[in-house]
Order: sequence, then structure tokens, then C-alpha cells
Amino acid sequence: MESEKPTETKGLLQSRDLYEYILETNVYPREPEPLKELRALTASQPGAIMGTAPDAGQMIGLLLKIIGAKKTIEVGVFTGYSLLLTALTIPDDGKIVAIDPDREAYEIGLPVMKKAKVEHKIDFIESKALPVLDKMLENPDNEGSFDFAFVDADKINYINYHERIMKLLKVNGIMVYDNTLWLGSVARPESSVPNFLREGRMSTIQFNKSLAADPRIEISTVPLGDGLTICRRLY
Repeated sequence: MESEKPTETKGLLQSRDLYEYILETNVYPREPEPLKELRALTASQPGAIMGTAPDAGQMIGLLLKIIGAKKTIEVGVFTGYSLLLTALTIPDDGKIVAIDPDREAYEIGLPVMKKAKVEHKIDFIESKALPVLDKMLENPDNEGSFDFAFVDADKINYINYHERIMKLLKVNGIMVYDNTLWLGSVARPESSVPNFLREGRMSTIQFNKSLAADPRIEISTVPLGDGLTICRRLY
């Protein structure tokens, strides 16, 4: 009988030892203490695999610094690892619009955010994302005003999120989509993919094709965590 529980890790490298080498040598020594604390806290939670992988987080932090991001959007929060990372990275007067229907998960990480004194940068909105993004677009001042967006939410709506974020993001702004390699299943025959991965696999394949065909962006997919696709808005 086919198992319905994940057996793969987020790391896409074939060697677990090599992935651990990267984490231990390059990622964990540079990980801020609040992120270490939140990562440990998240590990004990149901669905812990939904947390942002620390190697992917390291890349996100670097991108935020390179572009000098100050105003950002996060679609999908869970316990807030990537949210805390962003809050620690952007300036003290920076702002993050963070959208997730699960306040309970967000509140798991909230004490760590308060302890790190970055809560004032976060505007958490308990809601599904599409209505919030549509509401934001009703205000013309929001169009083209965001520096950065990170999306780690329901895969079936990635295409819909992309269209709205493209309008909210500045030209040359960066958007990052998580899980775009979907535990490596995007490159495997459907018959070999466990049932619990199949819907997300198909949505991810369709989304990846749409990004590759989108002339408004430059893209790069990197095998960090469960796959990150980094996009820059061209116009």
C-alpha cells in the first residue's frame, strides 16, 4: 500500500551528507539567533516541513540586502521563519505585508519576533491572499510600490498571485517563489509520484512553464530548499 506521508527531505541534493555539509559549514554559522530559535520551535510543530528551509532563507536574506528592500509582501507565513528573516534584514522603518489564513501558526513564532524587536515592521493579515492582494490593488498608491515579494502558499494559486504581485512590485523588484521543484517530483513520471504530491506537482509544473514564458520577468530557479524561483520584474 502506497504511503501518504512524506519521506523525502527538502534538500534536493542527492547526498544527505553533502546537504548537511552546506548547512553546517555555510548556513548555520551565519544564521541569526532569533532564526535558530524559531527554527527549533517550528521543528516540534505538526507540518514542520512547511517552514522555509534555512539555506533558502539565506538566499532570500542576501537578495533583500542586494536590492535594499524596504517594503515587502509575504504570501504564506506559517510560523514565520522567512517573515522573521525579512524583518531582521530590512531597515527599522521597513514594512512587511504578511498574509496567511492561519493565525494560530503565526502566533507560534510571534513571541520570537517580539523578543527580536521587529514586530513593528510586520502587518499580519489573517486572510486568504487573493482578496487582500485585490484590495491592495484598489489603491493606486500600492501599484509599483513594493521592492520584494516572497510566496510560499497554496500552489494552485501561484499563477494568480503572480499576476497581482507583478502589479504591486516595482520595476526591477524581486519576487521569490518557494517549492518550485516540489520535492523533485516535477522531473519524475506522475506514476512514480505519491498521491499526496500529485496535485501540487501538476500546479507547480504549470506555474513553472508560465514563468518561463513570461516576457515581463527574468528568472532563475535554484535548488535550495525545495526549489526557489527568483524573478526580476523587467517592466
